[in-house]
Amino acid sequence: MWNKPQLLNVIADVLMLVAAAALLAAIAVWLVRVPSLPVRQVVFAEALPHTTRAEIEEILPSVLKGNFFSLNLETVRRALEQLPWARKVEVRRVWPSRLEVKIEEHRPVARWGEVHGELVNSYGEVFAAVSANQELLALPMLSGPPGTAAEVLKRYAELRGSFQTIGERPVQVTLSPRLAWQLRLEHGMLLELGREQTKSPIDMRLQRFIEVYPETIGKLATTPKVVDLRYPNGYAIRVAGEAKGK
Repeated sequence: MWNKPQLLNVIADVLMLVAAAALLAAIAVWLVRVPSLPVRQVVFAEALPHTTRAEIEEILPSVLKGNFFSLNLETVRRALEQLPWARKVEVRRVWPSRLEVKIEEHRPVARWGEVHGELVNSYGEVFAAVSANQELLALPMLSGPPGTAAEVLKRYAELRGSFQTIGERPVQVTLSPRLAWQLRLEHGMLLELGREQTKSPIDMRLQRFIEVYPETIGKLATTPKVVDLRYPNGYAIRVAGEAKGK
């Protein structure tokens, strides 16, 4: 073997690689265990309009375990995502002793259902965040079967756009368990849209109603309590308990 220089060179290279790997492993173990590299600062990248400092301070102490290198970022991220207003959380290390946290808060666009404190965000996701904020109480009310929030929010956006042409605004949209639609306008009038119909879709019936609204209901002395748009060729109104077909 001593007469084979190429083999000796290979063995030497292997030994050097092993030694380097052992040294790196030792350094890694030291970095994980060394107590002199603590996380000294947690910085939030953006202002948090809805999340309070007290809520954050209640969570962080229990998950900031270990030093700068050994701290489990995934544990910190999951813990912060339990905050009521947190939709998505990102956590990263910033040398030498800082954590940077970015929290994407829910952006509420509507209230949801009959359960107090449930809201719908701009992605059509339902989240629970109890708040007496008047701005939130002024949001439209949406409701429907579990898992339909995104569909109901989409329908609300379509209805809002349609009624803007006649100066009206939907404040409540409901999808029943039987998939029938109902909406209430700002002045209190309730519209029964019913279920989708192959020969007379909701959009067609609604557009026909909006086109005649200014010259019909818009000129009535008393605003109808209910307008039933489930008919394929017309609608019915009810004022103070009386029904009248159109």
